[in-house]
Amino acid sequence: MSTVSVTTWSLRQTSPADLRPAAEPGAGVRIVRSRVASPEFSRFLYTAVGGDVAWTDRLGLGYEEWRALVDAPGVETWVAYEDGTPAGYAELAAREGGAVEIVYFGLLPAFRGRRIGGHLLAYATARAWDLGERWPEVGATELVWLHTCSKDGPHALGNYLRRGFTVFDERVEPEPAADLPGPWPGAHATHVRANVTETTSSH
Repeated sequence: MSTVSVTTWSLRQTSPADLRPAAEPGAGVRIVRSRVASPEFSRFLYTAVGGDVAWTDRLGLGYEEWRALVDAPGVETWVAYEDGTPAGYAELAAREGGAVEIVYFGLLPAFRGRRIGGHLLAYATARAWDLGERWPEVGATELVWLHTCSKDGPHALGNYLRRGFTVFDERVEPEPAADLPGPWPGAHATHVRANVTETTSSH
């Protein structure tokens, strides 16, 4: 089996003062917390955002396994919408020692490159810092951290750095080369982008 070299960066903020704001996106963009734990909706976001950047670690989970992850104390899903359509999301999870991990973050392919990502990341990071206000049982946030890797695309690391995250670990490891799963079997990001662009331009 062939392999590819993948660089993984671990990043963190150690104070809310580290967070840097982002440019505002268009007027039709809003960010809403998904308050009802839904494995179906979570899996939709995961596959739609991660299908072309090799997110595969959760694809084998069953319904109850997925529910246990999204319904745990201190776990939140924040979704960006543009004119009512999901554009991207961030999943936050409280960890031990006052840490909050941004477990997943990203945009659907058709919404990338439109200033939504920076705005969503800044908003989600702020919610990571005040997560303890909504979940008193997990305590105050003392650290916000995340992982990103070279498979996430050429602009992912830069977005995190611009929002005030700093790299505290970097490693390069070989991984098995695999076909991208797409949001569903046989689908590709270019097809999704073309369809959405065509629909948007017709109005």
